[in-house]
Amino acid sequence: MPRKKKSPDFETSLQQLEALVVQMEQGDMPLEDALKAFEEGIHLTRDCQEILQQAEQKVQLLTEQNGNLQTEPFNSPES
Repeated sequence: MPRKKKSPDFETSLQQLEALVVQMEQGDMPLEDALKAFEEGIHLTRDCQEILQQAEQKVQLLTEQNGNLQTEPFNSPES
């Protein structure tokens, strides 16, 4: 049974997606390459969305108290 390929982290996936967008925006890719890049971009986008959903669920679990979801403002270090 083949081992499941480990997904790259969010930052790596996002960097790869940004690089694909830059390549495609140049407009000089052959159609076949552009379709392959688009398909990979869709996969990377889905990976990023899944990672973000998992992070959001973890935050909700961590902020839930006594069965009630507590919302608190996020104060970034720059504030």
